[in-house]
Amino acid sequence: MIRQINTDVIIDNIREMCIQANHQLSSDMEQSLKKAVQTERSELGKKILTQLEQNLQIAEKELIPICQDTGMAVVFLEVGQDVHLEGMAVEDAVNEGVRQGYRDGFLRKSVVEDPIIRQNTNDNTPAVIHYSIVLGNHVRITLAPKGFGSENMSRVFMLKPADGIEGVKNAILTAVKDAGPNACPPMVIGVGIGGTFEKCALMSKKALTRNINEHSNIPYIKELELELLQEINKMGIGPGGLGGSTTAFAVNIETYATHIAGLPVAVNICCHVNRHVVREI
Repeated sequence: MIRQINTDVIIDNIREMCIQANHQLSSDMEQSLKKAVQTERSELGKKILTQLEQNLQIAEKELIPICQDTGMAVVFLEVGQDVHLEGMAVEDAVNEGVRQGYRDGFLRKSVVEDPIIRQNTNDNTPAVIHYSIVLGNHVRITLAPKGFGSENMSRVFMLKPADGIEGVKNAILTAVKDAGPNACPPMVIGVGIGGTFEKCALMSKKALTRNINEHSNIPYIKELELELLQEINKMGIGPGGLGGSTTAFAVNIETYATHIAGLPVAVNICCHVNRHVVREI
């Protein structure tokens, strides 16, 4: 049965989600930070993690952004095929929601209209929007403001099939090692394996929005996630890049079919402020 949804609902939800995401981390991220305070072996690392935890509490209580870089809004829009959207164009609605959210939340506007001329749009639009048509009559919105300290540390590797799983491991570990303190650790590492150049990058971005306590349902990928997390935390980069045993909270890996001649791997790193909010309309 076709369900009518007015785009005003999308605007209102995205406005609220922009404000929520920048002031309050998801429960899985918050719990992981609290746990890390207890398990971190470095005294300096423990002190930094304690400060990060206090920062979260202040941000939520006083409605101050968790991080001064309130990010570029990335929106995953999953639209049920039995939904009829009415009102303004969907892209315009998403951007209007972002515009209102960053205005009403007094959030820093960090988007420039042209990558070379670099004139600020002054409202943090346009957002980066990814659409997918799914079964059902609901709209699922995932909003993830992405700061660029960690975004700039992300990589795509076009490996050869012969590189195999060892090549994949080496690529991911290389990306994290090269990122070092620049990605504001502790990190969450999103990984996309397979597809094409752009598909693996998209998967790595979406992987960052997965609950960090959940693993892939593919057994060998789950093992790979756990193995890589252990190896990354042995690097000694630590909280703030100042040494310690907590360099990453999670490695989330997504996979897709690929061509016989390719093995694309994307690594999208996020800092400890791994912001994302999900709502279903």
